[in-house]
Amino acid sequence: MEKDPSFNVLGSQLATCSTAPMTGFFRNGACDTCAADNGSHTVCAVMTDEFLAFSKYVGNDLSTPRPEFGFAGLKAGDGWCLCAGRFLQAHEEGCAPRVNLYATHVRALEIVSIEVLREHALPLD
Repeated sequence: MEKDPSFNVLGSQLATCSTAPMTGFFRNGACDTCAADNGSHTVCAVMTDEFLAFSKYVGNDLSTPRPEFGFAGLKAGDGWCLCAGRFLQAHEEGCAPRVNLYATHVRALEIVSIEVLREHALPLD
């Protein structure tokens, strides 16, 4: 699988989202993507208890440890590359987490508008 160019929604080099826990479609800490990433794991989000409860409710339990997969479970404050569609769904339900625009891949814009991403953005430095 060949990664798409690593650019963020601001047009600059894609920043790391999280290495503890390790995230991303490629598990390289960045929200890099490629043609095989059907879920578009491109939105770098900072988990909240509200979002984790929502995600579990809609069928994607990100908070329960799954040691058989080397997954410790996420907690509030963890950075994670979310599927763009799930982020948009959370936005529509009023429980979207904050977004690191520097670490959100430009391909997220195919699903989520820049206006919605900016609405949930962490402060830009």
